[in-house]
Amino acid sequence: MNNEKPQDLHVEQVADDESPPEGVIDRKAERKLLLKLDAVILPLTVLMYLSANLDRGNIGNARLQGLQKELLDNDDKKYSVVLLSFYVTYMLGSIPGTLLSKAIPPNWALGAGCLVWGIAASCMAGCQNYASIIVCRLFIGIGESIFGQAVVLHYSLWYKKNEIATRLAAFIGAGVLAGAFGGLIAYGVSHIKSHIATWRILFLIEGCPSVLLGICVALFLPGRPDRSSFLTEAERELEFLRLRSQNLDEADNGIDWNGVKRAFTDWKSYVITFIYSCMQLTLSSLSGFFPTIVASLGYTNANAQLYTVPPYAVGFVFMILVNHFSDRVRMRGPFIILVFSINLLGWLLLLVVIHNNHLRYFACFCVVIGGYCTIPLIQSWVSNNTGSQSQRAVHLGFLNSFANWAAQKPYWHTGFGLNLGFSCAAIITTSAMIIYYRRENARRDRVEGKPDPRMKVDQASYHDLAPGFRYTI
Repeated sequence: MNNEKPQDLHVEQVADDESPPEGVIDRKAERKLLLKLDAVILPLTVLMYLSANLDRGNIGNARLQGLQKELLDNDDKKYSVVLLSFYVTYMLGSIPGTLLSKAIPPNWALGAGCLVWGIAASCMAGCQNYASIIVCRLFIGIGESIFGQAVVLHYSLWYKKNEIATRLAAFIGAGVLAGAFGGLIAYGVSHIKSHIATWRILFLIEGCPSVLLGICVALFLPGRPDRSSFLTEAERELEFLRLRSQNLDEADNGIDWNGVKRAFTDWKSYVITFIYSCMQLTLSSLSGFFPTIVASLGYTNANAQLYTVPPYAVGFVFMILVNHFSDRVRMRGPFIILVFSINLLGWLLLLVVIHNNHLRYFACFCVVIGGYCTIPLIQSWVSNNTGSQSQRAVHLGFLNSFANWAAQKPYWHTGFGLNLGFSCAAIITTSAMIIYYRRENARRDRVEGKPDPRMKVDQASYHDLAPGFRYTI
């Protein structure tokens, strides 16, 4: 590898009132560029995640408004199959769906995914039987598999490593807000007097805007820095300098199959995916059963929709704070352990506390925090620790594992116990990965010497095995 230290990799920050020498990042100009990127990329992607979570999670609200009685014969097993059908296509399509953003412009890929799930979610309003609602859920899974992890890949095209987690928190936070908005919308819809079933109105209200959003994403979301007309020439040069400072300036050559192979053959892909699956179990439980869990505390079905709002609101604030500090200290693993510990406490309280509904409601706050706040942390960990874009795309696609478990009213001991057990497993596995990354970084320091920040690291060719590459703890 060429160890030459070119001057254009020098990234010293300069004061706002100084004119930077050539090849040095102007801090004032960088802040202005970040504001411009955030003003377009964040709103569009946040709206997509809000839309996706509303269209995925409204099945739980619709269940309380009569869907299960009208289409599923009040059969809990049929309802579980309806939930599971989403995750089948979501899981199978996640890797090819994420790679699609490498094969074609990412704004086209993301917009197409949004259109697919928006149309399918709207069509759920017209479902007349058990089979039709399963088909719609399958297509929602396909649409979201194109979008789910591709946004993380898209962020890595525009933002530096220590900028991603905070923005992913805002992005994933839309999912937390979706839970709050979903509860409010469902509460309002439940009071509509119409000859049309309220659960059908709910699907229309939350599904149709996604179709329009998909068109807007395809037209207005910036694609890649080297091709987007969104940037001026000066801004494009600054963006390349920012990315080059962290060896993220990989050329767009479509899918690199060596990077795909590296992701499939790297044991770390499977270990991190397992940690994400532990979180996904909580997330799928919240998506399908949270309103029902809250209703089990003694609230009416309508009020249960309303009482789901505060846990999601608190979860959103907690997520922003945790991921902001994660970016500040440039660490992921310890924060993942913290959030899973809170998740563990929530499921433990739901499992062992029977008659104290105030304490059980507090546990709901812990579960929401655990279900959502780990998502941007783990996604950022993957993005930071994969060398090339194609390796990153496949590894991110790996994360879309699914976990869906049947529940038994009123205490759901099986589901609570499984969530508790998998939270413990996630804490142990994350701790082991922290130890591994520390030791591997120390080994590379002994073999290669301390990495020079001005040295070009050939991550595009050698991925995370490139000399000079170090893992984020």
